[in-house]
Amino acid sequence: MSSLPAPAPTADDLLRHLDEHRLTGPVATPREANLRNIQGFLDGDQHQHMGVVRTREWSFDDVFALMCERVGISADRGHLEGQDTISAALAVAALERYAAVLGEVVAAGGRVLLATGHPAGLFPVYSRIAGAARRAGAHVVQVRDGFAFEDGDVRQIQDVVMVEQYGGLRHTHFPGPMELTLDRLERDGQAPPDLVVADHGLAGAAGSRGLRTIAIADCNDPGVFVAEAQGQVEVAVPLDDNLPPRRYDPVTAFVLERAGLASHA
Repeated sequence: MSSLPAPAPTADDLLRHLDEHRLTGPVATPREANLRNIQGFLDGDQHQHMGVVRTREWSFDDVFALMCERVGISADRGHLEGQDTISAALAVAALERYAAVLGEVVAAGGRVLLATGHPAGLFPVYSRIAGAARRAGAHVVQVRDGFAFEDGDVRQIQDVVMVEQYGGLRHTHFPGPMELTLDRLERDGQAPPDLVVADHGLAGAAGSRGLRTIAIADCNDPGVFVAEAQGQVEVAVPLDDNLPPRRYDPVTAFVLERAGLASHA
């Protein structure tokens, strides 16, 4: 006998959950990584540019200020090592916007493509979103997968595009898997997605191609927040993006409820 899904948390309940389970608040991502990755993004580091095409000049100070404003990292410029922070309030506000976009596209019967570079954490989140979106009448884009990427290939498993390598699912920041996926859809005569739900370079690449994109991003992923500031990514939600999947269950329930999809979960 199957059990019913847990009810969606209120915004206040979700705020407490995020901080209690370290999706926000003092997170595991170290301050050193946050500062290093800002510079890496500006330098075009292959792991940090995330497929984002810069439409203006960005300085270190510009990106640092953006990360304080949109993520809630510490604004103390003397804080150079140790823990850093993500604001639960900023995360919940972004999740409200994320859900609104998702709900709008699903209600219109739009085409939704889901992809992740964090299969150990976010794959179950996106798979649940995909199932609810399909049951509510959206078209979840299917990709003829198995095409090569570096030492592995791009695969779609339970509606989510990911990278396989050496028999496992790979964590990646690279935009290439999304670029290859969009190229494959075009070659197969499929219309482009109306919405991409993704993270890392998979979100950056989609946004840089002009596709409507919503993303989850950690405090060491400045490229995604720059893309949001430039209008390429519509919503970037600040959250620790690589925790055990069950910690995201209240996040998923909140998004589905706010998107009008709870009855389809």
